[in-house]
This record gives sequence, C-alpha cells and structure tokens, in this order.
Amino acid sequence: MSFLDGLLGGQGQQAGAGSLIGVAGQLIQQAGGVQGLTNMLQQHGLGDAVQSWVGSGANQAVSGDQLGQALQNGGLGSLVQEAAGKLGVDPNQLLGQLSQVLPHAVDHLTPDGQVPAAGQGGGFDLGALEGLAGKLFGQTA
Repeated sequence: MSFLDGLLGGQGQQAGAGSLIGVAGQLIQQAGGVQGLTNMLQQHGLGDAVQSWVGSGANQAVSGDQLGQALQNGGLGSLVQEAAGKLGVDPNQLLGQLSQVLPHAVDHLTPDGQVPAAGQGGGFDLGALEGLAGKLFGQTA
C-alpha cells in the first residue's frame, strides 16, 4: 500500500484535498477501474446517482451513509477503514467527505458521458485525476 501511504502521509488530523482524491483513486483502482466502481455502486443501491455522475447533467448527491453501505456491500469497506485510520479521522467523517468527492471524480473520468470499457487504455491511471483537487477545492464557484 505504498501508493496510499504516500498520498496520505503528513496530512494531520483532517483529510485534505489531495488525500481525498487519493482515497477516491484507490477505491477506483481496487474496484477495477471506473467501470468496476460504477457497476459495483449500481449493484448496491446507487444506480440512479451513479448514472448522474457519468452523464452530462448535474451529479445526484449521495450521503456518506449511502456510500458507506454500498462500498461495504461491494467489498471495499476495509479500504475506507484503513484510509480513515491513516488520516486519523472517523470512517464516517471520511465517507461524508468521499460522498462529496467521488461523484466529481467519476464525472471527471467520464467526460463524454460514457464509462470507459474495462481494459481500455490499460486500466485506471491516477494521473487522470490530477487537477481535480484544484478544481474542487482551489477555486470558488
């Protein structure tokens, strides 16, 4: 987990923008890319929300509880627990923050309103999320 360790190191008590993007990226990687994550979330009750993240309209919000339940049922709950421990935050707090970031990450990775097919482009590349932290946290609307 050196990738995750590097992203989460030195963040203090709050999950910073880079940390959240890193955790979102790790979730996407562990799920098997954007297609794997969107399929898993759809199968576990977030179908309408996930479709809105992929589509070109506004992103439908999900709560931290909804996201946590879907990730737990999809086998990624331990990743959230581990990341929360490394960040020194409560898992529910991290899920609340991820519920704000993950829709933007999926939206960012599906600019044409289409989920990339599995294996297309050699898999998920964290570099694809570069600049998202600045977009989300560095600019005011």
